Amino acid sequence: MMDLNRRQMLFAAGAAMIGSGTMSRVLAAADKGSPKKVLFFTKSSRYIHSVVKRDGDKLSLAERILTEIGKEHGFEVVATKDGRMFDPDKIGQWDAFAFETTGDLTVPGDDKSPPMTKEGKDAFLDAIRQGKGFVGMHCATDTFHGPKDGPLDPYIEMIGGEFIVHGDQQRTRLLVVDPAFPGAKAFGSSFMIQDEWYALKNFQDDLHVIMVQDTETMEKTKGSNKAYDRPNFPETWARMHGKGRVFYTSMGHREDVWENPLFQGLLIGALNWATGKVEASVEPNVTKVTPGYHKHPA
Repeated sequence: MMDLNRRQMLFAAGAAMIGSGTMSRVLAAADKGSPKKVLFFTKSSRYIHSVVKRDGDKLSLAERILTEIGKEHGFEVVATKDGRMFDPDKIGQWDAFAFETTGDLTVPGDDKSPPMTKEGKDAFLDAIRQGKGFVGMHCATDTFHGPKDGPLDPYIEMIGGEFIVHGDQQRTRLLVVDPAFPGAKAFGSSFMIQDEWYALKNFQDDLHVIMVQDTETMEKTKGSNKAYDRPNFPETWARMHGKGRVFYTSMGHREDVWENPLFQGLLIGALNWATGKVEASVEPNVTKVTPGYHKHPA
């Protein structure tokens, strides 16, 4: 096995499928032109994940990592917990948004940071529909839940799926069903990884699945682990929301996942695609690669 430094491993992960020549041109263009501006939102209106928890004014681990690797790859990442950044008079400055958030972001919630206004939430969702990019990690699907038996919140419609519950952290297998998506090829056809896995529901039927949760490899007999007693379901995906490019992966609870160069490369690949730096097919494939995706325990 080659001993690669962090930058080389990130480059390998981010460039694996689209080709080193293409990635070189992308990075060269990014170096010469203005960087794409990404707002990384980490407000926690519910449970505060350790990877986005700040020590005073010091950026959290996830915020530092995405800011640093973003800078290396032509992105100006601004990390914030301030929901006022989505106000209609501010939102136009961003090319894309990255979320690791929880709960109803229009209330102060557990972290007490300023919430989005209703107008800010509407402006954000409209910005995606009009062509801004979105990259969600882990608890981004545990955000803006609608009523239990009511219509989906428009945010859930945008991101493409909704958190139900999670069981014990465990090492499990993910199947890579689209290695052509930027940053995915470096994982191989499948890989084992330890994280906190979300059982998900309310998938949009137009998902382009990139990675699949292999439930056969999961412990699913005790407590909340019973939520994994279901057919394989989407774990990482992309979709179009109007003109906007939307990406989500349920990975990203643990510190060592955020520190993993392959995960970082996947995020750079997602940002490249979400901001239009590179192209990728996102033709819906959810019914083909996860035919039982709507089936889950009550």
